[in-house]
Amino acid sequence: MRGRTAAAAALLALTACTAGPSLENRGQVTASPGDSHHLTIGSAGFTESDLLAQIYAQLLNRAGYRTSILTVANRELYEPALESGRIDVVPEYAATFADWLNAKTHGADAKPVGSPDLDATMKALRTLAAPRGLTVLPPGRAVDQNAFAVSAGYARRHGLETLGDLGAAKLKVRLAAGDECVQRPYCAPGLKKVYGIDITGVDPKGVGTTQAKRAVQDGRDQMVLTTTTDATLDLFGLVLLADDRHLQNADYVVPVVNRSRAGSERVARALGRLNGVLTTKDLARLNQQVDAWRRLPADVARTYLKDKGLLK
Repeated sequence: MRGRTAAAAALLALTACTAGPSLENRGQVTASPGDSHHLTIGSAGFTESDLLAQIYAQLLNRAGYRTSILTVANRELYEPALESGRIDVVPEYAATFADWLNAKTHGADAKPVGSPDLDATMKALRTLAAPRGLTVLPPGRAVDQNAFAVSAGYARRHGLETLGDLGAAKLKVRLAAGDECVQRPYCAPGLKKVYGIDITGVDPKGVGTTQAKRAVQDGRDQMVLTTTTDATLDLFGLVLLADDRHLQNADYVVPVVNRSRAGSERVARALGRLNGVLTTKDLARLNQQVDAWRRLPADVARTYLKDKGLLK
């Protein structure tokens, strides 16, 4: 933790004294796509971000770039560093990043632009990113969305495979989630409005925490808010219910690059090789190898890329 704090402090100092191509500082950015030999990959410091950063670095190494990875577990720090060129590439999530940039550009009360529609979300994201000197590369198949899980036994007893099934079953559901779930449209209000699920209460145990999963495993709660790439559901005997009416936003994994340093077609080709390969299930399995099996992200990334024929 000390190393990450030091890195973040150093990065903050760099971004504070470096005038990046931000919308606030420079207006519309028209720099030509760059192709720097050394590229810095940013990680947000959680398992999945570390894994994606390692995958990006190894694909770029194969394409002839020298790379380094900088962990900055705070978007408020790493996004300005991406604009300024102190970080060149970051794995992001389409809808979440679109809404974050939208709030940064238009204020915290701005109407969200992320949605379940991937094309509309990507259009909005690219519109917001371009004036900041950022290029958003095409998304792949992997998506890390909010998701809801129940115990496997509960699903069998009531014939549940989807959230629509749960709404139709007219069961009373106590939901283990973060306390913000009471108000957020993708959570309790959305489950009621879109699916007709009778949410009797929110048990504030956090998103996908061990305590929340145990509450569902033990039957104290009936459902837990987690994510589509949660690697530990099997350990608690839990299964995801499909979001068959598309309540959740299109949080597909997307590489975001600094246009003037990493906006070349060569970078896009190198990272684009992952798009037809990495799935949501793959990403969950990779997370599991780090979180449950205690393997290093670099080793997990290398093995995966070799298995998929993307590295020799």
